[in-house]
Amino acid sequence: MTRRSEREGRAADDLARHLLDTGALMPEWVDAFRAVPRSLFLPDLFWAYDMATGRSEPVVRSEDAAGWERAAYEDIPVVTQWDDGRHMGTAPGSQGTSSASMPSVVASMLRDLDVSDGTRVLEVGTGTGWNAGLLAHRLGSGNVVSVEIAPEVAASASAALNRAGLGPRLIEGDGREGWPPGAPYDRVIVTAGVRTFPAKWLEQTRPGGIILAPWGTHYSNQDALVRLTVGEDGRGTGPFLRMVEFMKLRDQRLDWDRFVEHVKEFPGDADTSRTSRTLADLGDRYATSYFAIGLCVPDCAHVVNVGDSGEEGDAKAWFFDVRGQSWAAVVFSPGAPDATVYQSGPRRLWDEVERALTWWISRGRPDIDRFGLTMDRDGTTRPWLDTPVGVLPSFA
Repeated sequence: MTRRSEREGRAADDLARHLLDTGALMPEWVDAFRAVPRSLFLPDLFWAYDMATGRSEPVVRSEDAAGWERAAYEDIPVVTQWDDGRHMGTAPGSQGTSSASMPSVVASMLRDLDVSDGTRVLEVGTGTGWNAGLLAHRLGSGNVVSVEIAPEVAASASAALNRAGLGPRLIEGDGREGWPPGAPYDRVIVTAGVRTFPAKWLEQTRPGGIILAPWGTHYSNQDALVRLTVGEDGRGTGPFLRMVEFMKLRDQRLDWDRFVEHVKEFPGDADTSRTSRTLADLGDRYATSYFAIGLCVPDCAHVVNVGDSGEEGDAKAWFFDVRGQSWAAVVFSPGAPDATVYQSGPRRLWDEVERALTWWISRGRPDIDRFGLTMDRDGTTRPWLDTPVGVLPSFA
């Protein structure tokens, strides 16, 4: 095992103490967080996320060792790969494709996983290997299997785990397949955003076992952490715990280029109307209203552009049909009593969104922890409100 410096040891202890004080870290995980330093799993160049500006800034160990170590132990996410490894240089790339999550997110997910001695865990998405290392330290390497699709990411994680003296089984492959030779598992933890649940995760989880995963819709990039308990009938059901945001499984990323042909010219032959709804009514990326709209308006992608209408201060909310050619746009102008709505195609996407928002408000603006998800044996998912029989309406 690689020996830690005294300074690194203090930094790991300080991080564990901070996470313990905030409630993210449970006492039974403290030893693992102190013994398995996050810095051991980070490359010499990574990009630290600035929570204030929303930008990712490069941090190079050879140029600023103290700054690198400080960022390694901050409670921030860091990007470790851009553009599936095609990116070169220190400037951020186009799309982050591998990262180390915020330590508080890692700690709270391990808390929610609810493991004990002897628990067998399948991890989907090895990433840097830090999460697999923490699990291996707590449960024993023989009880942890981790699957990573990117060969270069898997190789880096394997080297880091070896340096840490830990040996969970690391599989280079598609996490959607799980790893049948190790099944059944007591727990499955997914460290990438999911839009479609692979049925094989259910098949490889024992009855009474738990699947913990960030799940969401293509309406937005946000996810909600869901904790599914697998029943004797092979179905999984359980509540959403809180809003999170993860890089998506490779084959489930939304390709925005697919919408180029939706709007050949704007507004073209779109129908025009007005709405008194404001941009704030739709919510932001971590608002439950935002998430609920996505649940009730299936196969709809949404993005907001600011200033693209030619008038400073205007914002344009776009809605695209993922399976067809329908689209809608709503232009919000500061000081205007109403916004202008444009809709084209057989689906009236803005009407669907407005009905979903009205439904959410009529139910008392329920927070995320009142929603849940049921996953059938074939991977079909059904979101619900309050109880599994409270299936949500679909406004499509």
